[in-house]
Amino acid sequence: MSDELILVDEHDNTVGYDEKLRVHQLGLLHRAFSVFLFNDAGELLIQQRALSKYHSGGLWANSCCSHPRRGESLAQATQRRLQEELGIACPLQPAGHIIYRAEVPPSLIEHEYDHLFTGNYNGTFSLNPQEVAAVRWISLTELKKELQSHPQQFAEWFKVIAGKFPPLQIAIS
Repeated sequence: MSDELILVDEHDNTVGYDEKLRVHQLGLLHRAFSVFLFNDAGELLIQQRALSKYHSGGLWANSCCSHPRRGESLAQATQRRLQEELGIACPLQPAGHIIYRAEVPPSLIEHEYDHLFTGNYNGTFSLNPQEVAAVRWISLTELKKELQSHPQQFAEWFKVIAGKFPPLQIAIS
């Protein structure tokens, strides 16, 4: 069941379920979430995806992102993935949503109704090497510079969200 995604319409109503790889091959709209953790210095935690991931391996992305499972609330899903990826628990606040579609090389499509969450965290991490290669804190000023000078080092969805999500609005265009 963990490889099954929840298909939704443009209002986030469930319209079905399908296998994860197939959903990304066909670009079907599905439910997802993205977490953005900030420390007390106002820096954003970004993660480098494990090289073994079936797409976007080795690219930098937001603190944590994934898909809820069938019957799992967004609150449960975000806490599950924070634990599975970063080895932490952290209170999160809903911060809206975006719908986006992004081509993911070589031939996949992320088309998500993406629920956005923010949180504050200043502790240590216990990274799962099957999910995360590295993490680092970065100022929004430095992130903007890196997105502009080395966009190929970032996941496609992160580049889309960075330009639209108010806590990040770093005007990468």
